[in-house]
Amino acid sequence: MSESEPIENRPADRRQFFRLGLGQLLKPLAEYIEQRFPLPVPRTVLRPPGALPEKEFLEACYRCGNCTDVCPVEAIRLLQSRDPEISGTPYIDPDIAGCTVCEGIECTKACPSGALEFLTDRHEIRMGLARVRQQNCLRSRGDPCTVCLVRCPLGEVAIRLDDRDRVRVEESGCVGCGLCQQHCPASPKAIVVTPY
Repeated sequence: MSESEPIENRPADRRQFFRLGLGQLLKPLAEYIEQRFPLPVPRTVLRPPGALPEKEFLEACYRCGNCTDVCPVEAIRLLQSRDPEISGTPYIDPDIAGCTVCEGIECTKACPSGALEFLTDRHEIRMGLARVRQQNCLRSRGDPCTVCLVRCPLGEVAIRLDDRDRVRVEESGCVGCGLCQQHCPASPKAIVVTPY
């Protein structure tokens, strides 16, 4: 520290001095690691079938709306946001309309940019994973509700009743379509899809 440096910029004690020094020493290393091994961008909304990982998806998506135009149940919407990086990108809000996992997976065919990878098998879809909140489930109160089981387009491969007669999501089979969440009659919802 030079004598001419303002007093407020000088470390107050030895511990602070070493903390600042170590921070300055490691800063280039941290920047190098961040550039070489960037952290994945977390996905906060449910993307349509075949979506690339979020960072790549945001870079590739043209925001053209083709996927919304071909969705047979109008489940795909365009995100309205003040953030220009995500505004205009397609997403699914399972509280409004879940993906029906249509036979042709039409949205992936309509995507001109590759932001949605072309899929031919409905079981390849990995949009998210449904999670059951047992305390909210009507079955935990003695109601024989099976709406989520009936509405699931993939059936027992994705969701079933366990040996205790509770709703159980099969991680290997659930594609995260959101139909269970859309139709769940519990309030608050007993089953919610978390994006991958």
